[in-house]
Parts: sequence; C-alpha cells; structure tokens
Amino acid sequence: MTIVINLIVSIVVIILLQLLGMVIFSWMTRFNDMEELRKGNIAVGLALGGKFLATAIILGVAAYTNTSIWFMMMWFAVGYVCLVAVYWIFELVTPSFSIDDHLKQGNVAIGILLAMVFIGTAFAVSSLII
Repeated sequence: MTIVINLIVSIVVIILLQLLGMVIFSWMTRFNDMEELRKGNIAVGLALGGKFLATAIILGVAAYTNTSIWFMMMWFAVGYVCLVAVYWIFELVTPSFSIDDHLKQGNVAIGILLAMVFIGTAFAVSSLII
C-alpha cells in the first residue's frame, strides 16, 4: 500500500512541477502564449512545445535518478533554473532582434531554433543529474 501512495504522490508532484514550469515560462514572454496558440501561431507552438519537452526531460531524469521526492524536486529546480537562464542568454546573444517579437509575428525558424535550444539544454543538464 505504501508503494501505491508513494507512486500517486510522485505522479501528482511531477504533474504540478510540469504545470508550474509552464506557467513560469508563460510569464517570461511579453505576449499571451495561449492566445497566440488559439490564433494558430505555429512559431509559438513550437517554442512552447520545446519548453514543455525540455521541462519534461529534466523532470523525468530527476524522477528516475532520485529515490527521494525532495531530491527529485531539488534537481528539477536546478535544471529548470538552467532552462530559464538559457532563455535569457539566448535573448542576450541575439541583440539585433527580439525573440518574443519574432515569435509573436509567427517566425517559425525562431520557434524551431528556440525549441531546439531548450531541448538541447535539457539533455545537457540532465547528464549532470545522473
């Protein structure tokens, strides 16, 4: 019975951390992510999907490699801070244009690039968690 309770608690915590991660990412953009998705903005969908997948990769590795829910949450936080940092670093190394503006305008190339930056970062950071 304890195993089932631990499993349920772990799943609930994982879902809540994933949702929290996505909410924080939506606060970082200067536009409403959900509104842009409703409009069919593919670039925003790609970038948001990359953020979701990157967050899931870090969360999955943190859950897989830690037996304690507290350590899982700690390693997820470390990985998530790295994802947030890479977003701001990406903004800094592209001073000639605003990533948010290009995403809002539907620039698919920027959406794909940002998604890959997040996913690549998640894989790299996840190797530190193991």
